[in-house]
Amino acid sequence: MNSHPGAIGQIAKLLKNCKSILFITGAGISADSGLPTYRGIGGLYNDKLTEDGISVETALAGETLAKRPQVTWKYLSQIENNCRNTTFNRGHEVIAEMEKHFARVWVLTQNIDGFHCVAGSRNIIDIHGDMHKLVCTNCEWRGVVKDYSGINIPPRCPDCAGIARPEVVFFGEMLPIDKLAMLERELTRGFDIYFSIGTSSIFPYISQPMIAAKHLGRPTIEINLEDTEISDLVDIKLHMRAAEALDAIWKEYNK
Repeated sequence: MNSHPGAIGQIAKLLKNCKSILFITGAGISADSGLPTYRGIGGLYNDKLTEDGISVETALAGETLAKRPQVTWKYLSQIENNCRNTTFNRGHEVIAEMEKHFARVWVLTQNIDGFHCVAGSRNIIDIHGDMHKLVCTNCEWRGVVKDYSGINIPPRCPDCAGIARPEVVFFGEMLPIDKLAMLERELTRGFDIYFSIGTSSIFPYISQPMIAAKHLGRPTIEINLEDTEISDLVDIKLHMRAAEALDAIWKEYNK
């Protein structure tokens, strides 16, 4: 079903009968904060090779981090620099407000910007990690940074002088087992309604919850300016920006 003027009202009405909600979010929700969307955790390198003559995927691969940490960190810090001085937007805020209102709300996000957390959401599965959390590749040290402005590239662990890395999933790396277990636990409990927001849904772990919800007969909503892998199967598709759509839904619900 495609978006139409009555779709916002329809979603608000569905929410009236819900106690639990799953939000699956991607780069599109942070685009409204001024972050360029992927390709690159920011569309900084669209189809271009980096100045090192490698793709951004190779630069941000776990293998490159292990062998040439200065290369990975160079592009990481460029991406972080583009994200700096941006923060959460109305879309993140609405989701955080809904968490306070409904019995059970969870966010499964691919974003590593930490905006859901800063906006006030607590039940977050940041499946790709958070770029502000640093860990040592050599010892148990962990730290949190506001941004990368004051750190040497590549940063060294204050305890053992090993190379530090952000706690994110680089290309070619496995997803964190603890977060996959958390996701499995919540999906097994199930939700009354499922939202996919600003994600192309190309990864199975991002599209699967929506496909499963459809089979269970639970309402599914997609908010995305583009058509995606799941656009044909959702109950309601809103061709809208994330912040605008979520704000409109929440206003309608609270009338």
